[in-house]
Amino acid sequence: MLRECVSMSLSNICSNRVRSFLTILGILIGVTAVIALITTVSGVSGSLSSSFSSMGAGTLMVSVTGSDLKQGLTADDLARLEEMESVDGLTPSVSLSARVSRGGSVETGVSVAGKSAYYFRMNEDTVLRGRLLNRIDEDNTSFVCLIDEEMVETFFYGVDPVGESLYVDGVPFLVVGLFSSENSASVAEMMGGSPSLWIPYTTALKMNNQNVVTSFTVYLAEGADSQAAADALESRMDAMFSYEDDCFTVTTMSAIEDTMESVLSMMSALLAGIASIALVVGGIGIMNMMLTTVTERTAEIGLKKALGALPWQIQAQFLIESFLLSMIGGVAGVLLGLLLSMILCRAMGTAFVLSGGAILLGVSFSAAVGILFGWAPARKASRLNPIDALRSM
Repeated sequence: MLRECVSMSLSNICSNRVRSFLTILGILIGVTAVIALITTVSGVSGSLSSSFSSMGAGTLMVSVTGSDLKQGLTADDLARLEEMESVDGLTPSVSLSARVSRGGSVETGVSVAGKSAYYFRMNEDTVLRGRLLNRIDEDNTSFVCLIDEEMVETFFYGVDPVGESLYVDGVPFLVVGLFSSENSASVAEMMGGSPSLWIPYTTALKMNNQNVVTSFTVYLAEGADSQAAADALESRMDAMFSYEDDCFTVTTMSAIEDTMESVLSMMSALLAGIASIALVVGGIGIMNMMLTTVTERTAEIGLKKALGALPWQIQAQFLIESFLLSMIGGVAGVLLGLLLSMILCRAMGTAFVLSGGAILLGVSFSAAVGILFGWAPARKASRLNPIDALRSM
């Protein structure tokens, strides 16, 4: 009987090709949108996670809010932290927005970052030409800088910038090197935007009229456990701030990745929910088609009942037809969604990740839509009076 019901359902679907196609199209579009969005977001999430891990592996980020008695960390405090067994080194981060000029060219709101010599030792590949900022520049609060390609185009078009001077907030700085912002390995810079100038952090503190550091990155020693190192760092900094609460925050890469994954999961669920509206519309289309089919096949239903067909058998036949309509659209939508996601991932330069959960969700949703929206028409067909149905012949 099941085989006969499936055969009759497929025959009815094929006999109404245009109407069946338009009904299937609603389910196909909905499933395609859900699969494409979820799979693409999964690919983007994986690429971001690997990028964060590669850029921030073995580092801790510390942000200091300070207390009434101690606003930040001094150079001596940073030296004491560097003496910890799990710490290989650290680099303060001091930022400012400055007015940069040379000759008749002026740029305002230029992002300037103060870094330590240790930072450049760990990220030598960022410097394309010239020399790195060193410990002598740091200790002497030297007015030297590294600039990016955009600054070269703005102030040194056709001129070798190394050895030339720039005015930063009216102070002359000697350009000692050229760096590439694309090769920066700092997570903080990726999240906050890459600076256009790098100067010694001591010089940046002086220009900001500060003498304490409120943000720095800790590079862990090889083999050190990040969570254990974070706990030890918090313990030592607690003593520096006289055990006052909420004076600083130590962030590990795992915490950043967890937060990022949580945000992307929420975004994926939101987008999938929006795309599911198309599935509901497709379900309404299935219900409309099945109700029309019941009306058109009233005489057939009456004849079957007169020959002894039970109500549940009539209901099963129409439910199977609704289910098949939905599943045809669902399977086609899964294939089209994966193809669209592959194209999007390639266009964005991210890895394509085949999500079994997304495929299962698309197929399950299609089956559920077919059964739920096919229930009312099937029930209506099963409850027809055979005598009234036969009169319509």
